[in-house]
Amino acid sequence: MTHMTYLEAAVVGLIQGVSELFPVSSLGHNVLIPALVGGSWARDLNVARPESPYLAFIVGLHVATAIALLIYFWRDWVRIIGGFFRSVGHFIRPAPGTDRWRLESADEKLAWMIILATIPVGLAGLLFEHPFRVLFGHPIAAAAFLVVNGLILYAGERFRRRASLQADREVAAARQLAAVGAGAAVPGVDAPARAPGETAGTRAPGAARHAAGHQVERAAEIAQAVEADRRLAREGYAEAVVIGSAQILALLAGISRDGVTMVAGMFRGLSREDAARFAFLLATPVILAAGVLKVPDLTGPLGNGIHGQILLGSVLSGVGAYLSVRYLVRYFRTRTLTPFAIYCIVFGLGSIVYLSVR
Repeated sequence: MTHMTYLEAAVVGLIQGVSELFPVSSLGHNVLIPALVGGSWARDLNVARPESPYLAFIVGLHVATAIALLIYFWRDWVRIIGGFFRSVGHFIRPAPGTDRWRLESADEKLAWMIILATIPVGLAGLLFEHPFRVLFGHPIAAAAFLVVNGLILYAGERFRRRASLQADREVAAARQLAAVGAGAAVPGVDAPARAPGETAGTRAPGAARHAAGHQVERAAEIAQAVEADRRLAREGYAEAVVIGSAQILALLAGISRDGVTMVAGMFRGLSREDAARFAFLLATPVILAAGVLKVPDLTGPLGNGIHGQILLGSVLSGVGAYLSVRYLVRYFRTRTLTPFAIYCIVFGLGSIVYLSVR
């Protein structure tokens, strides 16, 4: 890399963290924005070069993005990884009275669904990442694929199957029922532990109510996550592979990994909320693996002189990713992909026009 300023590293890091999880394509934005800014940005931040240090930088930021996802979903990953090891134990020592390997819990099945769904995109990435990037990692191509991404998101909402719409209603009804139950349980938790020397009279009533409300909300979120994983585990392995394979399209700069995975999930009958959750779970091992593969590049000659920039970009990428997934998990409970579709189409078309006439 000829040069990378701290400003460039900060902007790229923040864009990577936020746009990796929003359905708007992080790679597409990281190709387009330097070209739109022009000047030294276009020279320094060129992803299409055969041995692009800039690509190593932005993919290396995936490690920070994946860590943010692991932090947010850590309880879920503890359950899922535990399910995987229990399933291996069942294989080594089948249940008494049977010689057949049988998965006994939703966590066990979901672990294998994620593994099988990750294999296609893992193989495709190893085989086609470089030629796809060299052929299509140019600003005009990225802008065109961003428009395509917007059309995919719009079509995913406009032509949703009845099964997916029904799943939305069922999830909403289950959440409403759980909220009623949680509300009834509030008096039982409305007495959080006091600090040393603190008495009931010294505790601010508003603070106590806020603490109790936060405990109830967090407990409800954990219960909803477990229930969502049970719903996902009712899907077949073939459906998981189909949904996971949609991530292959994200090798094209401008196509969003989470966006196309969500659309594929809704097409297979998942609720929008469950499709988003499955997309985030599927993205975690893929993003982490892609980042880890690029770490040696960043610690070698390509990273000389930019270690401070790498650190800054990684921190901002991780913070942006954590805040994004926290927001999006709540957003997709009640809202749609349509605003992101409109944004991608408008920004993509605007970029094509600007880059063509500049």
